[in-house]
Amino acid sequence: MGSAVADKSHAELREGVRTLCAQFDSAYWQKVDEARAYPEAFVDALTQAGWMAALIPEEYGGSGLSLTEATVIMEEVSRSGGNPGCCHGQMYNMNTLLRNGSEAQKKKYLPKIASGELRMQAMGVTEPTAGTDTTKIKTVAVKKGDRYVVNGQKVWTSRLQHSDLMILLARTTPLAEVKKKSDGMSVFLVEKKEALGKGLTMRPIRNMVNHETNEVFLDNLEIPAENIIGEEGKGFRYILDGLNAERILIAAECIGDGAWFVQRAVKYANERVVFDRPIGQNQGVQFPIAEAYMEIEAANLMRYKAAALYDAKQHCGAEANMAKHLAAKASWEAANVCLQTHGGFGFAAEYDVERKFRESRLYLVAPISTNLILSYVAEHVLGLPRSF
Repeated sequence: MGSAVADKSHAELREGVRTLCAQFDSAYWQKVDEARAYPEAFVDALTQAGWMAALIPEEYGGSGLSLTEATVIMEEVSRSGGNPGCCHGQMYNMNTLLRNGSEAQKKKYLPKIASGELRMQAMGVTEPTAGTDTTKIKTVAVKKGDRYVVNGQKVWTSRLQHSDLMILLARTTPLAEVKKKSDGMSVFLVEKKEALGKGLTMRPIRNMVNHETNEVFLDNLEIPAENIIGEEGKGFRYILDGLNAERILIAAECIGDGAWFVQRAVKYANERVVFDRPIGQNQGVQFPIAEAYMEIEAANLMRYKAAALYDAKQHCGAEANMAKHLAAKASWEAANVCLQTHGGFGFAAEYDVERKFRESRLYLVAPISTNLILSYVAEHVLGLPRSF
């Protein structure tokens, strides 16, 4: 089973990613999951093959692909049974630097990211008391001479242990002194090697899925002024640009997961014989699988629409949010159907269903929860009163 929409496009790109992913089979991902380890070998292979440098322009050593093509890469990782959550941060973090960084910053960092010398996997935005109310962040950066001194705390900062660079959002103008609450925040590029033990500490957060994420503590961390991305005080809009890319990429990953679940459900329903007939002959089994497939196909259309708008540098906030919501919802329903189809065997680790089931549930919560997407569409698309 394959997505009719996706399989007709980017065939060569898909084949290349599938060939690499085939080297990391079910046993590999089960072993990594059981050990709660980071899939270092897989990420290294993806990097050396050039897939992690997809969005970097050729002049800086990358492939110069579009976001649409980057989503195909992440989708294929999911379709193969892998978990792109270990590395997708580099794709969307890249856009913050690509679209808003200075030429000097791009020349300094992009070639090293493209070669694999540096990883740009982490983004420090969310805070314990602010959550998704980003304008209420308490992390502050005060300029002192040629440096900014940063104090605060972040949470759910993913992949920082396996990243060399972190995108960091901090308030540079107090909330009480700005006209719009989204003003006065700035984005910084933090070099972890220089920051660790010199104002930056991190604590891993154990969680339901094997996802490397952390609490981050910033205590008088000094960041060179040259590491600010774009203009001081305009960081919130830069972050939003990156988050739109994140949501579109996550949508594609959910499409890949959904296709994997449907494929597995179809295969098992055809092979599993109970009461002298394959269980897939029963409409009670086949109808939910067919429904899941249709929902995935529909969500996939919104994914491509959002990606096309992003690549055209047009406003795509609504489309990015809707794509992420629809794809996450479709993927989760496909996960439920797949688990139900497998019955008791769905809970056995050797089938991979329970692992992917856990992984797919994450995307109804993060990045950005279902309720906030619904609120966004209600207010900004439908013109209903702001609910919060």
